[in-house]
Amino acid sequence: MSETQTIRVVIADDQELVRAGFGMVINSQADMQVVGQARDGAEAVALAEQSRPDVVLMDVRMPGMDGLEATGRITALDEGIRVIILTTFDLDEYVMAAINAGASGFLLKDTEPETLLSSIRTVYNGNAIIAPSATKRLIERMMEGGFGAQAQPGQPDPSRPMHSAQSSQSGRPAQSYTDPELALLTDREREVLVEIAHGLSNQEIADKLYVSLPTVKTHVAHLLQKINARDRVQAVVFAYENHLV
Repeated sequence: MSETQTIRVVIADDQELVRAGFGMVINSQADMQVVGQARDGAEAVALAEQSRPDVVLMDVRMPGMDGLEATGRITALDEGIRVIILTTFDLDEYVMAAINAGASGFLLKDTEPETLLSSIRTVYNGNAIIAPSATKRLIERMMEGGFGAQAQPGQPDPSRPMHSAQSSQSGRPAQSYTDPELALLTDREREVLVEIAHGLSNQEIADKLYVSLPTVKTHVAHLLQKINARDRVQAVVFAYENHLV
C-alpha cells in the first residue's frame, strides 16, 4: 500500500458511544479515516452509495434495516466495498446469512483495538478475517445442521457464488457428498485449506507447514480459485461442508 492511500471507513452501529469509540481508534491511524457514521442499516447503505468507502464496520442488530440486509445491499452496490460484521452475540444464527450477503469478516465488539485495525487492513487488501470464536461457532452450527432456514433476516442474494450449508439439503446425503471442486485441490492445497478453516493466518500456516510465506500465499490464491471462493470466509464454509475438519 502506498503512503498516499488512505483506507476510508464507515461505521454502522445504533449506539453512539460504540461509533465514537471505534472512530477514535480508526482515526488515530495515519492510513485510515472514518468518512461516515450510520445509526442503522438504511443510513449505512446511503453512506456507502454516497461516499464509496473501502470498508464498512457493520453491527448486526439495529433498528429498521438490520446489518444483514444492509450488508447484502452494499456488496450488491459495489463488490469493492468490504464489510466486517461486528457483534456482541458470538456470531449466532445470522452468520451464514451474513456470509451469503457478502461479508468479508466477523469480529466480536470486545476485540482488541490492534486486532480491529489489522482486520480492517486485511479486508482492505482483499482478504478476509474470521475471529477464532467465530470459527468455533461456525463449526458447531454447521455440524448441528443449524443453518439454512434461520438464515433469512438479511435476505442474501442466492445468485452469489457461495457454497453454503444449504447444499446438503438438496437430497444428497450430507456426510457422503463432497463438492466436485474438492478433487481439483492438491494435497498441499488441502492442508492449507484445513489450516485456514482452523483460523490460522498465512504466517501461522507457513510456520506450521515449514514453508515460506509467499508459498502459502500462492497456495491460498490457487485453492480459492479452484473452489470458487471469493475469500477465506467462504473457504472456511467449503472446508466444513466437505468434512475436511
